[in-house]
Amino acid sequence: MDEPTSQYPPIPADDLKRNLTLAQIDQEKALPHIGLVGDTYTIIVTGAETAGRFCEIDMHIPPGGGPPPHRHDFEETFVILEGEMEATFRGQKSIVKAGDTINIPANAPHRFHNTSSQATRLLCICSPAGQEEFFAAVGTPVATRTTPPPKLDETEQAEFMKKIMALAPKYRTELLKEA
Repeated sequence: MDEPTSQYPPIPADDLKRNLTLAQIDQEKALPHIGLVGDTYTIIVTGAETAGRFCEIDMHIPPGGGPPPHRHDFEETFVILEGEMEATFRGQKSIVKAGDTINIPANAPHRFHNTSSQATRLLCICSPAGQEEFFAAVGTPVATRTTPPPKLDETEQAEFMKKIMALAPKYRTELLKEA
């Protein structure tokens, strides 16, 4: 503590335009729930609330659920709250369970998939923010944190994939054949 502080830049002043964010999952009616690829994602903290630094998403992944292999240019951390899932990172598969945390570095191919017979619940933190906007743009609003998205017929599924492929580059995401 004896070091002179002048050699370090000063800490910026408090930004009084930014407010405390309090997301109460038990009072989830106020939070957006998005159905996507069979999963339900609840947006807990948005990039608008963190000056773009990160977003936080509560993910309900039913058995067999999870997104296809993909990559994106932002960090993604998963904290497994309930259940377990298979995480594929650069082709290597691991089983991660409640209490585990994994971080996917930016640009790395990956996938998470619920191979168990029980639903899995994760907290996902993306830094910088933006993934929550992608989910809102391509997903379907649903009623609660565990409400599944509507089933899509073949035509609706084709339209959904067309929409994802068109919007993915805007949100710095690339779908892959393998993780």
